[in-house]
Amino acid sequence: MNEKLYTAAVLTVSDKASRGEREDTGGPAIISFLSENGFEVVEYRIVSDEQEKIVKELKYFSDEIKVDLVATTGGTGFAPRDVTPEATLIVVEKLVPGVVEHIRRLSFEKTSHAILSRAMCGIRGNTVIINLPGSPKGAVESLEFVIEPLKHGIDVLKGVIGEHA
Repeated sequence: MNEKLYTAAVLTVSDKASRGEREDTGGPAIISFLSENGFEVVEYRIVSDEQEKIVKELKYFSDEIKVDLVATTGGTGFAPRDVTPEATLIVVEKLVPGVVEHIRRLSFEKTSHAILSRAMCGIRGNTVIINLPGSPKGAVESLEFVIEPLKHGIDVLKGVIGEHA
């Protein structure tokens, strides 16, 4: 599908990548996947694992440029500085737990560590925000599991279709 029906922003959350000490491979992998699946990625940023910075970017993507989807990568594990889910909870107005529950369920078939993900998915205004794993492979696999239902949800948010279409 080459027609871009949706807009997206990608936010990599990584101390090392934000300092230039490690190349970000997760963000570009997500951008590639989204671009191949009907999304125009209009913003891509890297921030450190700091809740205030993550919140600021999520609000900017949702409130200022009003993208349809924000995909974050990184910061969803058990490490002391992993605060992406907490930042997401501050920003979203509605939770969409089924999305990340589905990702965890299918990911568990590949690795039992999937149950340790603290990822969130929610809605702010007309923007869906989803937290994805930090690994490029995990992030893309996660999106593969949920991209079609996410598109449907975005269409409902945008008023393109009715909720039960």
